[in-house]
Amino acid sequence: MKICLINHSDVRGGASVVSFRLMEALRALGHDARMLVVHKASGSPYVEVAAPEWRARIPFYEEHARIFAANGFDRADLFKVSIATDGLPLSHHRLVREADLVMLNWVNQGMLSLNEIRRIATTKPVLWTMHDMWNLTGICHHAGACGNYRLDPGCGRCPFVHRHPSDTDLSRRTWERKKSCYEGCRIGFVAVSSWLAERCRESSLMRNQSVVTIPNAFPVESFATAPGRSRAESGLPDDKKIILMGAARLDDPVKGLGYAVDVLNRLKRDDAVAVFFGALRESSALDGLHFPHLHLGPVADPRELYAHATAVISTSLYETLPGTLIEGQAAGCTPVAFDSGGQRDIISSPDEGFLIPPYDTAAFAHALDKALSSPLPRQELHKAVESKFSAKSVAQRYLDVASELFG
Repeated sequence: MKICLINHSDVRGGASVVSFRLMEALRALGHDARMLVVHKASGSPYVEVAAPEWRARIPFYEEHARIFAANGFDRADLFKVSIATDGLPLSHHRLVREADLVMLNWVNQGMLSLNEIRRIATTKPVLWTMHDMWNLTGICHHAGACGNYRLDPGCGRCPFVHRHPSDTDLSRRTWERKKSCYEGCRIGFVAVSSWLAERCRESSLMRNQSVVTIPNAFPVESFATAPGRSRAESGLPDDKKIILMGAARLDDPVKGLGYAVDVLNRLKRDDAVAVFFGALRESSALDGLHFPHLHLGPVADPRELYAHATAVISTSLYETLPGTLIEGQAAGCTPVAFDSGGQRDIISSPDEGFLIPPYDTAAFAHALDKALSSPLPRQELHKAVESKFSAKSVAQRYLDVASELFG
């Protein structure tokens, strides 16, 4: 089968990485899977750039100009929303025309318009994997505490629209366009966590759509539960238990770094150190942390860090399926996280880690203390991840769903 996966990038960002892994897993099962992207960062011969950089910038700027104008020329929250008014004409691309199945992933930021998605879906079977809440809301990628997406008609008076919020604002108008797109063609939707699938069932846009839950694929077999290098070689302290936290950008507000600081400051131990990896936009973000800690900056391959760590933590305000928890578990780290999204798909029983009510930092610190004193068996954690998230089983699930939906 010829399969075309469409995503904004191949290996930049969480959705890109898991989409690339899915492509590789589908190829390993014998299918001619290829990826179509705006930004290519890998050397894979199976990834093609959808358009020259100058051409891809045009719909990106056009869409954001529309958002900027609708927002009263206020830059606040400009990149927290997408409206899919502009995009590339990918229905004419060779990979799409030749495909037996098209898999859409994260296609915002001017990559695909709703009109173009409809054109593709009227001629090809389409599975659309949702990596955040954008498909089920008007314009936002994460609704936070806002429940307007449950209304019918949905959205309107959007907290991300700062100019004259009304029932017919940009979020409502985009909601109407999405409704028309979804009703005008046949698309199978995939939620990467049960939490996201539940939000779809609540959404006035998605409650009547076909939504299945398939987790992201992870290369479980590449994570070892024992380190291959010494602490010194890995740049880590030699005599402390390691609490690990990582993200592409640690001080992204969604990651809840302030909660992590509060948790660690409550921890009364002298045998542990917190190790952070990932970018910090504000260098002062960890200034309030009094617990011993180390910031490594961006790390291309954190597998050795996980293998040395005792616990991995996530204090995110909301997550669809936090990859650092899965990676930590695959390496045998005991995960501790707020129950604020897809974390419950990873920590589904007490044998798989600690799930804390949001955003109880005292309870989180208590659970983390227990995880350090009595960590869960590393091999058992690895097996738990293998049974749920191995690339082969995830890829086969996609194929089964496509067969069920499209014959």
